[in-house]
Amino acid sequence: MTESFHRSGEYENPYEGQQQAPVNPEWPPPPGYTPAPAPKKRNRGTVALLAAVAIVAAAIGGGTAYGIQELAGNDTVASSSTSTNVVPSSQKGTVAGVAKAVSPSIVEISADSNAGSSTGSGVIITSDGEIVTNNHVVSGASQIKVTTNDGKSYSAKVVGTDSKKDLALIKLENASGLKAATLGDSSGLQIGDQVVAIGSPEGLSGTVTSGIISALDRDVTVPTDEDQGQQQSPQDDGWPFEFGGRQFNGDTGSDTTTYKALQTDASLNPGNSGGALIDMNGNIIGINSAMYSPAGAASSSSDAGSVGLGFAIPVNTVKADLAKLRAGATD
Repeated sequence: MTESFHRSGEYENPYEGQQQAPVNPEWPPPPGYTPAPAPKKRNRGTVALLAAVAIVAAAIGGGTAYGIQELAGNDTVASSSTSTNVVPSSQKGTVAGVAKAVSPSIVEISADSNAGSSTGSGVIITSDGEIVTNNHVVSGASQIKVTTNDGKSYSAKVVGTDSKKDLALIKLENASGLKAATLGDSSGLQIGDQVVAIGSPEGLSGTVTSGIISALDRDVTVPTDEDQGQQQSPQDDGWPFEFGGRQFNGDTGSDTTTYKALQTDASLNPGNSGGALIDMNGNIIGINSAMYSPAGAASSSSDAGSVGLGFAIPVNTVKADLAKLRAGATD
């Protein structure tokens, strides 16, 4: 007789199918018998939780900048604390890929003032037309015209300036649907990292050059006077700035400021000011601000040009200054 009942208090015989004597439930099990372990119940709640965490982590890791900008509104800058891949995977790490992805976010700026006219560049940081540029590009401007990568023209107003960091924020009038650049993280840059520069040197909009980070934390001194950033007369040699204790491109004037800059050998020329220095993932890591040109070169167009010593304001400096600029600072 075999036992196969499962009612409470009854014993199931493991030797089912074999001739066995009646078994008393209170007797000990036969010698050598080891009961099979009860099957463990799978915790469906834990599995579901782990799956949800994995999905959320993937969403955060791959789309933080996009998500924040879309949820918070147009006045929120797309910003990456690590390295967002703005460039399509098929063109990742290429100059062509960076140029294609970021060029729509770079503009040409023409500023008129009592001192004359100047041409520079800027970086779109919100879809409704907030643009970061150099203070010396728009300093003292009575009229600002901005041309986007697709050829559209806008009037712009200065929102805030910080002459001590040579930064300015301007805002386009009646703009929407623009492609905002992603501001990266300049703290992790290393000498030798590849970079791309985009701007409007000599009014040639959308010009792309490439190179590397040549040095970090270079002291660059530029003028803060409103008229000096606009001067183009031969005796002043244009674009004055000072580097390493030596003076280049004429007199920097009595009112100057010094900031820590990224040095790059990507070709920069007058008009690149305010444009973008970009990593190979398409993140903005600096705002181009100054270049070295041999003394006197600006008075001779045949000698003027980049010699591979360009400087950019680190993007972390820009991000730290944005709230102040948006509040209308005029330092």
